[in-house]
Order: sequence, then structure tokens, then C-alpha cells
Amino acid sequence: MYKLISIVMLMLMTSLSYANDIYVTQSGATLDLDITQDGENNTVGNSTTASTSTGATTTLNIDQIGNSNVITYQINGATYTGVINLVGNSNNVDLNCDSTGGNSSCGSANAVINFTGNSNDIDLDIGQTSSATSADVDIVGASGSDSNVVAATVDGNSAILTITVNGDTNNYLIDIDGNGDANGHTLIHSHTGGTADVDIVQSGINDNMINLTTSGDNHDIDISQTD
Repeated sequence: MYKLISIVMLMLMTSLSYANDIYVTQSGATLDLDITQDGENNTVGNSTTASTSTGATTTLNIDQIGNSNVITYQINGATYTGVINLVGNSNNVDLNCDSTGGNSSCGSANAVINFTGNSNDIDLDIGQTSSATSADVDIVGASGSDSNVVAATVDGNSAILTITVNGDTNNYLIDIDGNGDANGHTLIHSHTGGTADVDIVQSGINDNMINLTTSGDNHDIDISQTD
């Protein structure tokens, strides 16, 4: 069992910026990893080198405080549980669960992403190679979080995706795909404030359900459910 608790990396201040860089490459049955970063230009992986965890069970909690944060993480394993908390502007999150076919699929996933700030770009993919049996995803933007882009693709038989963002000029791209029936596809969406451009696709066989509440101006929402 691998257990990594509370990795805190605080780099020395330079005259130009703060920079905290973490790269994780882990393989083993069980991982429990907590990461806390405070400062500007924090990274856990980057656009060219993703952090990776390969094993049956991954528990991943990341807290980033500051601007221009980056999280690029690939998880391959049967079970993933994680919480990402972001405070700051211009954050970029690219989280993939089951990104290669050579490892067990992301069969069970429970992901929470909380953010406070503007110009956030969040990209979440679950069950890329094979469908997750169960996926429960919550993405929450605090009041005053503006100009956010959230792209979530969940391939799972039972997919519960809840998005609640309180801010202006937000753009959501949502794709839920997989087999339904026996409490399969589910989407719960709540939007408050400004512009929302939402594209939602669900497919199944049966069990498609959407509970959508919006508020604000200039909505452009496209919903497609198939059986």
C-alpha cells in the first residue's frame, strides 16, 4: 500500500513569480495522496507531462491557492475518489480517469471539483476506454466565479453529474454516454447568472433523466437524449 499524506511544496519567492511544481508517477495497489499548494503558477503535471497513478484504488485530494494553477492528472484503476479545491483565477484542470486500455477501467468514480475565481478551464473525462459502472461528479463554482469553461465527458452506466456555478459568462459542454436502465443516466444542472452555453448529450437504453434549473440571461442550451 502506498500512502502519501499532505505533500506541501512552497518554493522560494523570486522577483518574478512564485512557482510550485509537482510531478507524480505512481504504480501500486492503493494510493492515498493529499497535495496542498499555495502561491502563483502552481502545477501538478503540466500540458506536456501529466502526473499519473496506476493501481486498483486511488484517493486524490488537491488544494491550490493562487492564480494560473494547472492540474494535469491521469488515473488508471478500478476505483477513484477525489476532491479538487481551487481558489484563484485562470485555473486549468485536465483530469482523466481510465486514459489507457492496458489497465483496469475507472469502474467507480466519485469526483468533486470546487472553485472560486474567474477564467477557469475545467476538463474532466471519466470512463474513456470502457464505461464506468458508477460515476458521481460534482462541479461547484462559488458566487462571483465568472468566465468559466467546464467540459465534462462521463461514459458510465450510472452517471450522476451535478454542476452548480454562480457567476457570469459561463460555458458548459456536457456529454454523458453509456448504457442506461436500472437508474442509469442522470444529469442535475443548476446555473445562476449571466450567459450559459450548455450542450448536453445522453444516450442509453432508457433511464435518461435531466433535472435542469437555470437563472440569468442569454441561455443557449441544447439537449439530446437517445434510446
